[in-house]
Amino acid sequence: MWQKYIDDIIGGNFKSLARVISVVENEAKGYNDILLNLKPSKTPVIGITGPPGAGKSTLVNSLIKLLADEGNKIGIVCIDPSSPFNLGALLGDRIRMSEWYNNPNIFIRSLATRGSLGGLSAKIIEVVDVMKIANFDYIFIETVGVGQTEIEIAGLADCSVVVLVPEAGDEIQTMKAGLMEIANVFVVNKSDRPDAAVFLKNLRLMLAPVFSSTNAQIDIVATSALNNSGIEELLTAVKKYLNENITNQKRDWLLTQHLYKLIQKKRMKDVDKAELKIRIENNKNDNIYTLLNEY
Repeated sequence: MWQKYIDDIIGGNFKSLARVISVVENEAKGYNDILLNLKPSKTPVIGITGPPGAGKSTLVNSLIKLLADEGNKIGIVCIDPSSPFNLGALLGDRIRMSEWYNNPNIFIRSLATRGSLGGLSAKIIEVVDVMKIANFDYIFIETVGVGQTEIEIAGLADCSVVVLVPEAGDEIQTMKAGLMEIANVFVVNKSDRPDAAVFLKNLRLMLAPVFSSTNAQIDIVATSALNNSGIEELLTAVKKYLNENITNQKRDWLLTQHLYKLIQKKRMKDVDKAELKIRIENNKNDNIYTLLNEY
């Protein structure tokens, strides 16, 4: 049954792609058969991450326009934060991309984090693997607004773009962010704002010792997504990184990260939070380590 849907996805049928993603995301009947029949793909995955309000959605929208004008077929996954209590989500990121809904070469899917930490969705690896068989030229993943430690995108994307804004804090605040260590391309968005030039200068100075010690060069691009400024330079930097740095060794590392996460989720599958809560309520000793030993 599902092979027909897989064939449809390979042929470019977005309705089948949307349905299969829903089946996989919700672990509906047959989802494992779908995953077992996926073929490997080298479609480049570009991660766009950064703090809330940095302009990630507007930036992705501008990049889509440039790539669409080149005739590319593009898949986008927008991750939105969900409530820690009922796991519901607004899924509002795609509002900024509404002009692409009827474009036959653009597919946009919103996912909720569903309690997952790290800035991504719990089923993001499987969803991206399904999207890869749709023969997209590029797949974008826009994370939720992240802080200093939500860096899981580095284990999923071939190129991680970290978006910062001039009001992100001083250089000490910037240096202590683990988020800074995963960037393959830096973007200082909203660069038309006051102090943007100073922030840009300090960022370059901060990264200079890294460049000199490793002989690595990370592109830093100033953009203003609302004014469509710097977008071409950003796209050039991303393509340059993809062309020069995606080696078999990096792909093997990414696949290792994927497999580790999938094994981790599978082994935790029988651990139910609701059941844990009941057991806590019934634990008269108030010592959670006695319960921990049972697992």
